[in-house]
Amino acid sequence: MVNGKKVPQRQCIGCGEMKNKKEMIRILKTPEGEFTVDATGRKNGRGAYICPSMDCFQKAVKGRGLERSFKMAIPKEVYETLEKEMEQLG
Repeated sequence: MVNGKKVPQRQCIGCGEMKNKKEMIRILKTPEGEFTVDATGRKNGRGAYICPSMDCFQKAVKGRGLERSFKMAIPKEVYETLEKEMEQLG
C-alpha cells in the first residue's frame, strides 16, 4: 500500500465547496480583532477560507459566511477592505 501525502481541504465560505487549502485565500481575524487577507496562510489568528473569485466573495457577503465563521457581526467597512484586497490578489 502506497502512503500518499494527505492534502488539506477547506470549505469555501462563499460557494461551500471543499477545495485544496493551497488554492484558496485565507481571511484572518487577528487576536486584536482586525480582519485581513492572509496571503501566506501562516499568520496567527482564526481563519476562514474563500475561493479566489469575486463570485464567491459576493456569495459570502450575501450569505453572511464570514459572520457564521467568526460567530460575530462583521462591520460593512471590513467587507469593503477585504474586497479591495481580493481584487489586488486576483
